[in-house]
Amino acid sequence: MDMSGLLEWLKGSLSSSENRARRILRFLHPEEEKLFLQELRAQRKHSQSLQAVKRLGIIRAYTCALPSFELPKAFSNSIAWEDDIQVTTHALPQANKSRAGTDKGIPWGVRRVRAPEAWGLTTGHKVKVGVIDTGIDFQHPDLRHSIERGINLLQRTMPPHDDNGHGTHIAGTIAAANQLHGMIGVSPRASIYPVKAFDQNGTAYVSDIILGIDWCVRNRMDVVNMSFGMRTRSRALLNAVTNAYHSGVLIVASSGNDGKRGEIDYPARYLSTVAVGATDRDGRIAEFTNRSSRIDVYAPGEKIDSCWLRGVRRNMSGTSMATSHVTGAIALLLAHRPGLSPEQVKSLLRRSTRPLRNTKSPRTSGELDIMRLLRNANKTKG
Repeated sequence: MDMSGLLEWLKGSLSSSENRARRILRFLHPEEEKLFLQELRAQRKHSQSLQAVKRLGIIRAYTCALPSFELPKAFSNSIAWEDDIQVTTHALPQANKSRAGTDKGIPWGVRRVRAPEAWGLTTGHKVKVGVIDTGIDFQHPDLRHSIERGINLLQRTMPPHDDNGHGTHIAGTIAAANQLHGMIGVSPRASIYPVKAFDQNGTAYVSDIILGIDWCVRNRMDVVNMSFGMRTRSRALLNAVTNAYHSGVLIVASSGNDGKRGEIDYPARYLSTVAVGATDRDGRIAEFTNRSSRIDVYAPGEKIDSCWLRGVRRNMSGTSMATSHVTGAIALLLAHRPGLSPEQVKSLLRRSTRPLRNTKSPRTSGELDIMRLLRNANKTKG
């Protein structure tokens, strides 16, 4: 393929006055992507427009804003392209006001999954948890001992501070550790690495999520929490999730809050993720959760108390909240049995659940039970 021709087309498209939308260009042949990257680096020094092209290394792809016309036929055998879709977090709108986080305690969801019973065996010590979300409140008293540096993909020179609240809530359920005055998460000695890909409105582009997955793989996260989703399939995101799985990084994803039956959101729908649905206090499937045979495990997701911005706490509901319980459970598991592969972890989760309450039909998955998970892991070879 003519790399100079491709770059000239890109420069012209990036300089066009037409309405543009973000696109992902994915190379089908590794050797051609390598040549393109070399040419791009050489020409970038002399072209302002090419500065806008971002590389998505984990999938040999690039993202930039282009007009809506089709890819020229001359490049169609070497490049696939798709829209760079916007994604939203999976939490329901809340009317509840924030409250001061000064009362100590273990939230009901953390008790429900039997995390406190496991802490005599494992607390998640040194397990690296990537949280691709809106960032984190670094000053929150319940999280200060759990947070590592992370990265801000929206403003690379800035720390991944949370300007929305969702990421802080997720992190609290996973690994809050303020026993004296605050709350305790599922895995209180795990290390949270905030990866800010979502803005203050709780939205992100697929390309930013792929950059987040790439960062998590390169920085050797053990498990990654992705409490968000979309209804549209993305080949680029599938490739990123699959590559992470084969690299030994397991991604936990939420199923969505539309109350659908037989259908869940992407990326939870991909086989190489752990797909999570939500339950209520009684162990029943929450009304709002999407559900299907693709769900690997259900976990508490209704009225979950966790950390919020400016040192307070808030109740929130959603499959986002359920997902954070499962991520915390995996951190406990990996500290107890280091070296388990993503495939082994996913299998253990599926066969260690307890039955859901008041379900009329047979189901392929049940509710998270950490003690069952650890017992089954002890029987696993390797």
